Amino acid sequence: MTQKSHPRTTPPPPRHPRSPARPQRGRGVSPRTVDEKMTIKEVVTDLRVPESTFHRWRQLGKGPRSIKLPNGDVRIRRSDYESWLTEREEVA
Repeated sequence: MTQKSHPRTTPPPPRHPRSPARPQRGRGVSPRTVDEKMTIKEVVTDLRVPESTFHRWRQLGKGPRSIKLPNGDVRIRRSDYESWLTEREEVA
């Protein structure tokens, strides 16, 4: 008995290890890089204020939006930080 081979009507998609559907790490600017998470230390260093001042702002609801992690650490999205700064700009 011989098997009949049926010709394919469409070729299979090419296999490539670096297909565009799967972005490579470390190349270009990804959404994760744009909206990186900042530590409190990074924020207070940028603002040049004591860490206690930043904690007081958070307590009073005057700080940027933040994320409290399960281990108690706090992170601030860069986009939230930048928006918060922009909201506080005054015309000089």
